[in-house]
Amino acid sequence: MASKRNVEDEILDAARTCVEAFGVRRTTLTDVARRAGVSRPTVYRRWPDVTALVADLLTRELRRILVAEEVGAASDDGDESVRVRLVRHATGVARAMLDHPLVGRIVDTEPELLATYTFQRLGSSHRAALDLVVPVLVDGQAEGSVRAGEPEVLAHLLMVTLQNTVTSRRLFSDVLDTDGLVDELSVLLDGYLRP
Repeated sequence: MASKRNVEDEILDAARTCVEAFGVRRTTLTDVARRAGVSRPTVYRRWPDVTALVADLLTRELRRILVAEEVGAASDDGDESVRVRLVRHATGVARAMLDHPLVGRIVDTEPELLATYTFQRLGSSHRAALDLVVPVLVDGQAEGSVRAGEPEVLAHLLMVTLQNTVTSRRLFSDVLDTDGLVDELSVLLDGYLRP
């Protein structure tokens, strides 16, 4: 018998496939159950509707991006300052989000799904990002490569700037491609964090 985690991942994988292909509005929990090879009650027991399922899917995908970028940053040369590594990590997360098919689909066709997490409150993926960034900022301040200031405040502004850059990418499309946008975000973040 498959573990609960494996079943949930299969359902989330199926949801990702459906949303990338059809969008959130045209995806049903029945479609997801069929694609995952599980019963409808199995899906309905975990998620009351597609919006809740997509919220968990986005959280999973963003956590995967954070972990992948964190692992990449951890293996880097130790000669760089904490600020330089943090900016590279943050822009790596931004690039991964800009290139992610699910994030792109939602930002392009159903951005209202992100409104709660853009305007009203932090989600669990935001909290995970803050938990990673705050201690790094503290280390950077101790090292002298990150400016003085409350680490929680710096982390929040860093995260919101990154998120807004990703979700507003179409506003830059006539002047910057993805590489240019990530480069400009790097300059912005480095300037903000520099002592």
